[in-house]
Amino acid sequence: MTPDRLATGIDSVDRLLGGGLETDSVTEIYGEGGSGKTLFCLQVALRVARAGRWVFYIDTEGVSVDRLRSVAGDELEAILKRLLLSTPKSLAEQSAAVRTAAALTRNPHRPVGLIVVDSATLYYRLSLAGDDEDDARRLLSLEIAELVRTALDAHVAVVVTNQVWRNTRDGRLEPLGGSFLQHAAKTILSFERRPGPERRVVLEKHRALPPGDARFRIVATGLESVGG
Repeated sequence: MTPDRLATGIDSVDRLLGGGLETDSVTEIYGEGGSGKTLFCLQVALRVARAGRWVFYIDTEGVSVDRLRSVAGDELEAILKRLLLSTPKSLAEQSAAVRTAAALTRNPHRPVGLIVVDSATLYYRLSLAGDDEDDARRLLSLEIAELVRTALDAHVAVVVTNQVWRNTRDGRLEPLGGSFLQHAAKTILSFERRPGPERRVVLEKHRALPPGDARFRIVATGLESVGG
């Protein structure tokens, strides 16, 4: 069965994705700071909330209220009633938040349209400097597996953002999280920062579409398409 699409509202990105985010799988977005990952997630979340569906937003990096207000405008108060925001302070709390979001999403009485984990790898990255790397990798893998099951069972779009590290061999930016995350995500997008407000998004992996790219720009009210 062909999966449904959740339109992002950014025309160039929706064309790249064949109509939008797939609603039965995990989409991974990675890129350096300032590349537009969080703004993208917020814009899609607000679009879903405006349509009357619930959004679970698990935020590990601190969503700015001013940024939310700039995207939502006068609708902020109404939209916040459908935006369930969790702000975990550790990887264990993040895992608990994912389990809660998954359980509530499977509840047929709640029309959930989107789950976001932004960023999924902040606390994992912090663990790499200590002695608990194996435990952190296990927790992150269990989280991603739970999100994959929820997307399939509840037919809901799931977006996880990922931090990057620079490969010293060739200088390239690569996503964190290891091979499990890259395998579990059926769509992988990399966001690239450019001078000024313009950004480039590259479709690196999709189960049905060829690789490609699109452009968007950051404006006062969020993101808008660039190009025809």
